Amino acid sequence: MFLHSVSLWNLAFYVFMVLLATLGVWDVFFGFEENKCSMSYMFEYPEYQKIELPKKLTKRYPSYELYLYGEGSYAEEHKALPLTGIPVLFLPGNAGSYKQVRSIGSIALRKAEDIDFKYHFDFFSVNFNEELVALYGGSLQKQTKFVHECIKTILKLYKGQEFAPTSVTIVGHSMGGLVARALLTLKNFKQDLINLLVTQATPHVAPVMPLDRFITEFYMTVNNYWILNARNINLTTLSVAGGFRDYQVRSGLTFLPKLSHQTSALSVVSSAVPKTWVSTDHLSIVWCKQLQLTTIRAFLDLIDDDTKQITQKPKKKLSVLNHHFIRHPAKQFEENPSIISDFPGSSKWVPVKVAKWSYVAHNNSEKIYFAFPLANHRKSYTHAYCQSTMLDTNSWIYGCINSTSMCRQGVDLSWKAELLPTIKSLTLRLQDYPFLSHIVIYIPSVHGSKFFIDCEFFKKETRSIQLPVTHLFSFGLTSRKVILNLSGLYYNIELLNFEQIYQAFKVNVVSKCSRGKGEEKTSIYKLHIPWSYEDSLTIAQVPSSTEISLKLHVAQPENDSHVALLKMYTSSDCKYEVTIKTSFPQILGQVVRFHGGAFPAYVVSSILLAYGGQLSSLFSTGYCLEYATILDKEAKPYKVDPFVIMIKFLLGYRWFKELWDALLLPELEAIVLTSQSMCFPLVSLILFLLGTCTAYWSGLLSSASVQLLSSLWIALKRPAELPKDVKATSSDLPFATSVFLIVSWTTCGALSILLSYLYYVFKVVHLQACLTTFRNSQPVNPKHSRRSEKKSNHYKDSSVQSLRLSAQDVEDSLRMHSTVINLLAWVVLLSLPSLIYWLKNLRYHFKLNPDPCKPLVFLLTPAVAILGNTHTVSIKSSKLLKTTSQFPLPLAVGIIAFGSSHLYRVPNFVVVPLLYHALCNFL
Repeated sequence: MFLHSVSLWNLAFYVFMVLLATLGVWDVFFGFEENKCSMSYMFEYPEYQKIELPKKLTKRYPSYELYLYGEGSYAEEHKALPLTGIPVLFLPGNAGSYKQVRSIGSIALRKAEDIDFKYHFDFFSVNFNEELVALYGGSLQKQTKFVHECIKTILKLYKGQEFAPTSVTIVGHSMGGLVARALLTLKNFKQDLINLLVTQATPHVAPVMPLDRFITEFYMTVNNYWILNARNINLTTLSVAGGFRDYQVRSGLTFLPKLSHQTSALSVVSSAVPKTWVSTDHLSIVWCKQLQLTTIRAFLDLIDDDTKQITQKPKKKLSVLNHHFIRHPAKQFEENPSIISDFPGSSKWVPVKVAKWSYVAHNNSEKIYFAFPLANHRKSYTHAYCQSTMLDTNSWIYGCINSTSMCRQGVDLSWKAELLPTIKSLTLRLQDYPFLSHIVIYIPSVHGSKFFIDCEFFKKETRSIQLPVTHLFSFGLTSRKVILNLSGLYYNIELLNFEQIYQAFKVNVVSKCSRGKGEEKTSIYKLHIPWSYEDSLTIAQVPSSTEISLKLHVAQPENDSHVALLKMYTSSDCKYEVTIKTSFPQILGQVVRFHGGAFPAYVVSSILLAYGGQLSSLFSTGYCLEYATILDKEAKPYKVDPFVIMIKFLLGYRWFKELWDALLLPELEAIVLTSQSMCFPLVSLILFLLGTCTAYWSGLLSSASVQLLSSLWIALKRPAELPKDVKATSSDLPFATSVFLIVSWTTCGALSILLSYLYYVFKVVHLQACLTTFRNSQPVNPKHSRRSEKKSNHYKDSSVQSLRLSAQDVEDSLRMHSTVINLLAWVVLLSLPSLIYWLKNLRYHFKLNPDPCKPLVFLLTPAVAILGNTHTVSIKSSKLLKTTSQFPLPLAVGIIAFGSSHLYRVPNFVVVPLLYHALCNFL
């Protein structure tokens, strides 16, 4: 019956929208590189020593614990406290385990063994009982206060030691990183208790899914504090994102807000981290060996030789983090490196005057210096480029100063080099070094190893090629191409107009080489985004055809004029062809990735419009239209979007903004998205169409479920006849309402909502079973059916007080009930996270406190209970029906305007028409 009420054209449209949504979802969940992280292993059995906390603390936080991680002999030695190392506290995230500390803890232990325990780290971990804090924010403040107590407890374990620490380093995964930042908002918290904060896949900007007001309020408190007190916050913070593999927390949410006067915060994507160069998913970022090794190397370089603890110097902290996480020069970190070097006079010197030079070092018995005079090259070229495949940490390239007949002294240019997976490279702009007479390449004596060094001089304009990206709506049907045939080692391809998060492209790089067989070389293609550290690298064996995906985590800021670059480190005997075209599936993936969280709001908005259409139809014609028919008629984007656009436009005027603020109205969601550079062209239209499509399929599912359950009902128990008196109140109504309210007050509001929903479904299934039984008992006679219909119409015209329900009246009621069930199902889904949290923590707390659903329950559950015993025929003559039918449209607009980024507001909009609908039975 449901499918018969929709045209084939509409059905085809709904199927088409499902295919588009599937493409976008597939790109988010599967359209990324394979997991290239190496697993970190423990060499000895991991042990978690429970740290005894004060009894008052244990009583106040019965479900939380603090542990010390250890392995083998280290664990045995440290069972007898106090400790002597450097304290690091690990904070797990949403549903995270305290045992996740073992990866970074084990690697730190192995590094300490390598240096004979000159320094070592003591890794502590907090057990938050794997709480679902991403779903329920009511416990975030409690976690923050417990961490504060843990820090004080940890520092007490070092009392009396010669180099006792006064602060701890915190590593926070996911929501654990946000809890660490929230420590600064506590009244009695001293900022000096934390010397460094490293967060992994932490959504700093906003919650992934704002499912209750407590999460949103917590975020506002933390972020507002950090913004308003930025000048006074000296805490060095590093935020590491997982890249496109992490579909739970998109990388754009992990970037700490950039303030002009705040220089102590760094944000980077793992694919851009030197010596890591991989994207990680939300869990593997904790155990990814490459990333954890980088983190521990940085920790070791941060140790102060005098205090034997993490340095307190902010400048050194940033230098170390930049060295290991932003740009690695293939040198060991030095706080004050010696830039000027003296050359020995006894070594072999070889002058090189050509503009392009290559050297293969293999079993060299003596040191060699190759000197490139710059005087002639400055006239013909603007840049010099050198690369080496020897990836040791020794200096290898210098600039000659104070030169007479030969170089005696030089500037160590190795500190300006960049480490890449297979080479270390350096590009110099010659005009920046007018004091240099030569570039000097140093080749050490090597035995048994073989490496390559290449250098070339070039003009910038010959190696910088502009490639405008294809238009968003070209759908991959057109492409643009550049050919690189200069036999160079390095190219910069400027990707013009690539600046928005909704853009996505496929780049195909085809290399054709002329060298002989048996030689294998690699090329590196690096996507460089100048306004954020989200670079990604692709390594290709040449000759080959390599496909690269181009899309952004962070849009280009308005005041930024930089251009995204595709840096190509190439082989000199190969020619390259670079083709770019729009990737439509990846564009859909970006829509899902950045706006998928708003999707439920658009679904509920469409259902509300259909609900309003049914109420309006009931008022004007006396009967209720099918859900699919009314959805097609009423759920139109032009009924919602223009109002939101108009409000956004008016808010640009000062007088309207002042009026808006005076009415205490919340900030418009569209303005929030604009401030985050997340406004896609036509994104609201796309989401609305997808929402309408989902509203249709969810309506089909709820209708089919009622039909199936009613069939089971009939099979198990033959129901009674159709209700006789539509005004008669069900005897279980007061009892059911009381139960729902008591359950909400004593346990969990979401549980009460779920029970009221099940009660409503039970009533509707019973009514459907009664109708099915009644029809099955009627003789199949067309004349009789027509007489019955006339008789039914006669009843409809008579007084409502003595009205008995006909089959047509029950059908009308079931149509309305089907829509309400669909609407309530989404309310239940949005309230379900707090129910899951309550069930998981039931052994510690019988009552959920604070409860985000409790205020809603006192209006929603009585209304649902009344509507479960309501029939459309009983509200036709209600004075409130016309007003009730007018509510859903402005409320649908309100959901999009205020609920798309704050999903917890959506049920509040839904309860209003349901409450008025229930009141129609009495007025």
